[in-house]
Amino acid sequence: MTPRPPDQARVRQSFRRGLASYHDHARVQAGIAATLTNALRTAGAPAHFEQALEFGCGTGHLTAALLANFRIDDLTLNDLVPDCAAHLQPLLAGRMTQSRFLPGPIETLHLPEDLDLIAAASTVQWLTDLPTLIHRLTDHLAPGGWMALSGFACSHFAELQQIGADASAPGYLDPADWPDLLPTAMKIVHLHQETVQLTFPDALGLLRHLRLTGVNGRARQHWTRARLTEFAHELAQGRPSGNPLTLTYQPVYLIASKVG
Repeated sequence: MTPRPPDQARVRQSFRRGLASYHDHARVQAGIAATLTNALRTAGAPAHFEQALEFGCGTGHLTAALLANFRIDDLTLNDLVPDCAAHLQPLLAGRMTQSRFLPGPIETLHLPEDLDLIAAASTVQWLTDLPTLIHRLTDHLAPGGWMALSGFACSHFAELQQIGADASAPGYLDPADWPDLLPTAMKIVHLHQETVQLTFPDALGLLRHLRLTGVNGRARQHWTRARLTEFAHELAQGRPSGNPLTLTYQPVYLIASKVG
């Protein structure tokens, strides 16, 4: 079944509600940001970028990783949630990098020209027309510029998908799907998928994780004791009694450079 396009206001509200707890509890997303940055570094990207854009920056997991590994003269940060700006300030204080925060949807944001780097971690799955956006971003990359993106594969959150939970995003893509999305000007340098599995003692713990990270999915429902019991039963089906519940993340990493 094709996921419904997300209501951006609802997505913004969901992540805004979880913003205070997100940075400390989104340990998988923090690891994804670190892996994406390392992939960019080892793929041959330069140590110095003059102009960079990070969209969907959230509370700054990727921002911090990029600034720790690369010298960036000018950094534009963007997120759908305006409140993220306050969370980024401690990461940017005292740095030589000139930076600015632009709130709003990346699809309609006024973008800088001649960017050397465009990056986003754990974001592209929320975009309903990723091919159009990728082409637009490519147009704003300088020749030789780099693109570092991470999303999630179609098997992401398989445990929730198996019970019909409304926890999917519109843009889950397997590694094999990415080459067809990129313009001919973009050359893929690195592409791989990982599996990260979390365990929880019970359904309440899993649900709490979804809420604290803002990835609400089924957590958007009004939860009664009876509904929680039903949810726990659905998750436990087919599992040996006493085994912890799991939640499987399937991040996909793409590093590409602009030819010419």
